[in-house]
Amino acid sequence: MAKGKLLLPREKYLSAGVHIGMTSKTADMKRFIYKVRPNGLAVLNVGMLDKRIEHAANLLAPMKRILIVSRKENGQDPAKKFAEIVDARAITKRFMPGSLTNPSYKEFFEPEVTIVVDPAADKQAIKESIQMRIPIIGLADTFNDTSFIDVVLPCNNKGKKSVALILWLLAKLIKEKRNEKFEATPEDFGYA
Repeated sequence: MAKGKLLLPREKYLSAGVHIGMTSKTADMKRFIYKVRPNGLAVLNVGMLDKRIEHAANLLAPMKRILIVSRKENGQDPAKKFAEIVDARAITKRFMPGSLTNPSYKEFFEPEVTIVVDPAADKQAIKESIQMRIPIIGLADTFNDTSFIDVVLPCNNKGKKSVALILWLLAKLIKEKRNEKFEATPEDFGYA
């Protein structure tokens, strides 16, 4: 794995399981795989994830209309907490078609960027973001297709601890870059 200073101690990333991929791997995600264990399980590169979280925070910090989407249960609490802290909008559970494309829909929203917790589960949000030319940041595991993701955060997006830690760190960096106070802990994001 890449040497150098990480945003968090490597042990913190590893204890949250952010590096644990799947046995199925897409061509899109091969470049983020550090190694494959003898049992076929892919291990993601924590150094690459760390750099990409910082890059994503730099992009997000100046934005006023951020949308975070998580249909999967493991990302719903972390997504809601992220939205609350960085003043974003969260859509958890079902993403209603037309949310980004139909101005007459009562929940219509025009974000500057969309964050998806799982590109497979959140494909309607991706589809509409593409139609509206909204950049997409995605937490992507080894099995995800990332063709339409502008910034890939290669990580375990199945584990609640992993998603909570990544969204906590992203929120922390955004608040720091905005020179705003940040007191939330990973536990506030559902890291338990």
